[in-house]
Amino acid sequence: MKLVSWNVNGLRACLTKGFAESFARLDADVFCIQETKMQPGQADISPEGYLQYWNAAEKKGYSGTAVFTRRRPLAVSCGIGAEQHSHEGRAITLEFENFYLVNVYTPNAQRELARLDYRLEWERDLLAYLNGLDAKKPVVYCGDLNVAHTEIDLKNPKTNRKNAGFSDAERAAFSRLLEAGYLDSFRHLHPDTTGAYTWWSYLRNARATNAGWRIDYFVLSRRLAPALQAADIHADIFGSDHCPVSIRIDL
Repeated sequence: MKLVSWNVNGLRACLTKGFAESFARLDADVFCIQETKMQPGQADISPEGYLQYWNAAEKKGYSGTAVFTRRRPLAVSCGIGAEQHSHEGRAITLEFENFYLVNVYTPNAQRELARLDYRLEWERDLLAYLNGLDAKKPVVYCGDLNVAHTEIDLKNPKTNRKNAGFSDAERAAFSRLLEAGYLDSFRHLHPDTTGAYTWWSYLRNARATNAGWRIDYFVLSRRLAPALQAADIHADIFGSDHCPVSIRIDL
């Protein structure tokens, strides 16, 4: 089974930059997107053979998640079970026979860490939500998680130490997630790979020089490790400031 995740940074814009061709090329069984920045029906997106599920933000043109799947889920839910996190379209969960899929667009801590307190509240509530699911069946958690976990995960760690996405508090929250019984699929299979990034600023020619960050993930319940076959970063696919990531897993 192939699963893909991509922050498209505005799906309507990405549709004009080859999204349909990239979608077909990636040939996923389940395709998760973040930062849709649209309400359902604002664009014609109907890939053949896929069911689609949306969680749009209340604020127009902001945030939002969606999932396209060839496999019909048993159930679909939006949010992470806490009302204060239910307004920005940041999470959508599909329950399948053998696992839960949780597609998330994690809140950004913002410039000068202005939203860090909320971000950490989100992290605590999300971990509780994932653990509740994991007690029933294994979890595949994916999306733009807005954190580079270790220094190997971004080009310039020293100058970004106190910036959003690489603050000590955000990195510690990701460590707690792993310690709670989950694994970072890419690092599990590629522990020492450098220069593997999923997001590049639009400034200073960052993508051309590969001055990037790895902030898009597939995180799995640790007991799924034997089923994980591949974890890839598709840096050759354009259309957003992020690139798609994928896993192959025997589910």
